[in-house]
Amino acid sequence: MTDLPPDDILTEQGLAPDPAKPGRILLIACGALAREILALIRLNGWSHMTLTCLPAKLHLYPDKITEEVEKAVKEHRDAYDQIFIVYADCGTGGLLQAKCRELGVQMVAGPHCYSFFEGNEAFKELDDEITAFYLTDFLVKQFDAFVWKPMGLDRHPQLRDMIFGNYTKLVYQAQTDNPALRARAEDCARRLGLDYEYRFTGYGDLATTLETLSS
Repeated sequence: MTDLPPDDILTEQGLAPDPAKPGRILLIACGALAREILALIRLNGWSHMTLTCLPAKLHLYPDKITEEVEKAVKEHRDAYDQIFIVYADCGTGGLLQAKCRELGVQMVAGPHCYSFFEGNEAFKELDDEITAFYLTDFLVKQFDAFVWKPMGLDRHPQLRDMIFGNYTKLVYQAQTDNPALRARAEDCARRLGLDYEYRFTGYGDLATTLETLSS
């Protein structure tokens, strides 16, 4: 259920179940969050959690996210004590939240992953960033596959000003401190003709949400 490259196949993985921790939890997540979620599972020993990912490219078609999440919940719900959706609203216009209520499952709070990586409360205070374009670790690595090529900029560079003309800066929200990714993010900003800002966010509200879920 994931379209990540071969070295990023992270679907249906978790640690060996710990019988001392009751309640098996399935995390149904966006593939763009797979590495971060698995890192948190391993770091915290959340052996009762299992991860399955939907294709990250669904973000190019947000109208399909709700339907695919519903399918995944119905497919897996009988095998787990709890299912948690690791998507924010992600452009569904409230439809995903409504569907989660209907299905009786919870989901991550926030409008999108840029908000919960920053921290939803902190993100609300960034009123001056309406013209910011955000990248995470995943999107820095997959910039060509998720931004440059789908938007046709590899074939029609003149589209850059049309698509990004109202943006002023690229903000790299880093989950890890990686000099190579910082250099790549700077190059992404250069290619888009935007100012560059580096901001180490770590896992933000993603970490605290999963910690609360696990307690």
